[in-house]
Amino acid sequence: MSYPPQPSYPSAPGPVTPLIAYPQPIPPPPGHAVLAVSVNRGPYLVPVPATSRFKVDGRLVSIPGEGTWYVAVPAGAHDIRYTDFIGIPIVTTALTVQPGMVYPLSFRFGGWRNRVHDGQGTDVTKFGMWSNYSILLVTLAVLGVLCCGGFGLISTLSTSP
Repeated sequence: MSYPPQPSYPSAPGPVTPLIAYPQPIPPPPGHAVLAVSVNRGPYLVPVPATSRFKVDGRLVSIPGEGTWYVAVPAGAHDIRYTDFIGIPIVTTALTVQPGMVYPLSFRFGGWRNRVHDGQGTDVTKFGMWSNYSILLVTLAVLGVLCCGGFGLISTLSTSP
């Protein structure tokens, strides 16, 4: 005998609460729009949704993992961003939504840059920080030049008459 799975998130047919992520499509409440937010895990060992925070107008919206999530937001202009665990923006965008509409946003965390794309694939990123891997490569290159250059300078100074 099998039991039906128990939903861990609010179901869509009931009343929809703004600024809560739903795992299935939801109807926009009156005076609201819906953001269809797609999030990839990124190329990192720990997925981005597990370590970062999704915020709409500075208010935290809990997105528990990768995939597509549906969030009801009031009509109007919004500042949308993913931040790291201490609040530094990773990727940001701005969006003005009309009531009753669904706006797809795809947050793509890549090997070089973090970007946001709309439903047509247009890049709508206001700010996209370099990925952790590209920051690490630049840091290692700078440290390598400073370290090796410093040893070369010291050895040149110590051997010169």
